[in-house]
Amino acid sequence: MKHSHAVPNDAVPRAALWILVPAAALTVLGLILLWPQGVEDATAPDAFGTEVDGHVLSVHETECDEADPALNEQLQATVCGDVVVRITSGEQSGEETVVDIPTGPGAPVVEPGDDVILIYTPDSVSGQQYHIIDHDRAGALWALAVAFALAVVAFGRWKGLRSLAALSVTFAVVLLFMVPAILDGSSPILVAVVGSAAIMLVSLYLGHGWNRTTTVAVVGTLASLVVTVLLAEAAVRLTMLNGVLDENTTNLALQYPIDMSGLLLAGILIGSLGVIDDVTISQAATVDEVAKANPKWGSARLFTSGMRVGRDHLTSVVNTLVLAYAGASLPLLVLIAAANRPLEQVLTSQTIATEIVRSVAGTLGLIAAVPITTWLAAYLARRRPKPKGPKEKEPKRPRPEPDAVASWDEDESPYPPSHLR
Repeated sequence: MKHSHAVPNDAVPRAALWILVPAAALTVLGLILLWPQGVEDATAPDAFGTEVDGHVLSVHETECDEADPALNEQLQATVCGDVVVRITSGEQSGEETVVDIPTGPGAPVVEPGDDVILIYTPDSVSGQQYHIIDHDRAGALWALAVAFALAVVAFGRWKGLRSLAALSVTFAVVLLFMVPAILDGSSPILVAVVGSAAIMLVSLYLGHGWNRTTTVAVVGTLASLVVTVLLAEAAVRLTMLNGVLDENTTNLALQYPIDMSGLLLAGILIGSLGVIDDVTISQAATVDEVAKANPKWGSARLFTSGMRVGRDHLTSVVNTLVLAYAGASLPLLVLIAAANRPLEQVLTSQTIATEIVRSVAGTLGLIAAVPITTWLAAYLARRRPKPKGPKEKEPKRPRPEPDAVASWDEDESPYPPSHLR
C-alpha cells in the first residue's frame, strides 16, 4: 500500500476546514442573534429583602422559652439566644445589630469572628429587620480557587495556564450569554447548542493548540453533540418529562417565560459536553501517537487499535457520568428509600426518570463520540495531501539483454557499453 509508510503531521487538513469554517460562522451568527438584550426582573428587587454582609461579634445562647412548645416545635428550635453582628456592607455599614440565633434544618451555626450574610427586611412584621441566612464563603472560595490555579499551572506549566484560560472562557459564555439569554426568553436548547459550540471551539483550540489532533477532536465533538441533542429530545418526548422537578424549577417556571422541557434538554447537553470533549481529545491523541509509533500501519489497523483503547476509556467514563448524576441527587434517593415506596413507583417518578434520561442520553452521546473520532483520526493520520504540481516520472531503464551482458568484458573496459548504462 502506498500510504503504509505515511508519517502523520500536525498540519490541519484542508478537508476539515470545510466543516470548521461553517460551524464557526454559524456559532458567531447564533451568538449575535441570541445575545440577550436585557433581562427584566419578574419581581421587585426588594420583595424578599436585600442581602448584606456582616461580621459576628458575639453569640449569647439561652434556654428556649417553654411557654410555647408548639412554636418551638414548629420552628424546630434547639438553640435560642442573640447574636451581635456588625454590618459591613450596604447603607448601614458599620452599625451593629442584634439578631436571633438561626434555627431550623440547615441553619448556619455561627461563632464570634464568622463572616455571615444577612437578609434585610425593613417592613418586617416581627420588628427584627435583619436575619442571618448563611455564611459568607467568599474568602474560602477565593483561597480554593488560587490553590487550584497554582496546582494546575505547577503541573501543566504553559498548557496548564492555557487550560485556565479555556476555563475562564467557559465561565464567561455560561454566565454572560447562556443564562441571560435563557432568562431573556430565547429557546434554551438553541442557546445551549450555540453556547456549547462556542465553548468547545474556543476552549479546545486554546487549551490544546491549532493542530490536526485538536481539529479531529473538535469535529468529533460537534458530531457527538448533534447525536446527543437528537437522542435527548427523543427521550424527553418519549418519557413526557416537563422539566419541573422541585421547588426551584417551579418558582423559575412561575416567574419567567421559560420552556422548562427545553431547559432540561439544555442541561443534558451542557452536562455531556465536558465528558464528550474529554473522550474525543483522548481518542484523537491516542490514534496520533499510535500512528507515529507504527508508521507501517494503515488506517484500518489504526482504527482497530484506537477502538480497543476507546472501549476501555468509555467503560470508566460512563460509570463516572452515572455516578455524577447519582451523587447530585443522593439526598433525593435517601428520601425515597426512607419512604419505602415500591421500586416501580420510584423509577417512574418524574425526578428519577429525569436522572435516568440524563444518564442514558449522555451515555449514548459518548458511545457515538468514540467511533466517530477514532475513524476520523485514523483516516487523517494516513491521508497524504495532493502534490501542488505534476511530478515528473523517472524514465525506466531498459533491462540488459543476456548476450550483451555476457559479451562485455570488464577487464577490457571499466565502463559498460552505452546500451547497458
